[in-house]
Amino acid sequence: MSATVSRARGPAAGDGAPPLIGITTYQEPARWGVWVREAALLPVPYVRSVERAGGVPVLLPPGVTLRGVDALVARLDAVVIAGGGDLDPDLYGALRHSETAPPDPRRDRFELALVRAVVAADLPFLAICRGMQMLNVACGGTLVQHLPEAVGHKGHAPETGIVGSHPVRISEASLVGGILGGSADVPTYHHQAVGRLGTGLTAVAWADDQVVEAIELPGHRFGLAVQWHPEEGEDKRLFEALVAEAAGR
Repeated sequence: MSATVSRARGPAAGDGAPPLIGITTYQEPARWGVWVREAALLPVPYVRSVERAGGVPVLLPPGVTLRGVDALVARLDAVVIAGGGDLDPDLYGALRHSETAPPDPRRDRFELALVRAVVAADLPFLAICRGMQMLNVACGGTLVQHLPEAVGHKGHAPETGIVGSHPVRISEASLVGGILGGSADVPTYHHQAVGRLGTGLTAVAWADDQVVEAIELPGHRFGLAVQWHPEEGEDKRLFEALVAEAAGR
């Protein structure tokens, strides 16, 4: 992990202003109006989920320098590590599986540095899907690169481009268990998952096939990662809990 970053809290620290919640983004070719340009992108449900929970969303493009990461962490009140494409298997010492998508080195480098800085600064975070996988890798863990091969079914991503749903069992003694209870039906779309758990992390939720669906960082102020996509569902309690912690309530 990186050295601890000194925190000059954002405007949410004590003056009643809503907390600033950073959300990581894609950087992809996009079309709007007459333009076809490279753009920093984020599915709108992430932004709406943070807004409805009472936070101010701040989009974090993957081109931020390592020096810029420290500046972000010093000014934000919490971070959402968003979903996205597959991580580079080189990050966890594995060969690329034939079903693993080509990596995005720029985003991988940025988010790896961001996760480590957020952990070191004790900044509240919610890591989602790819974000959970990045947290695990940042802590020295590994990934299962293609779940259908490992578990024998496609239940974690039933249809291409369509978010599915499945139940998860949650440890009620965990942070996520305190928010959601002992079980939940969750929106799902992923073909990779946690393999060997990273140092200091605890698995706290599981699918019926025993795939790890949530991990936490014990001792961290609010360190939670879920394999599902809470931004795609109606239940916004995870975002509400993150924003409440960021606001210091």
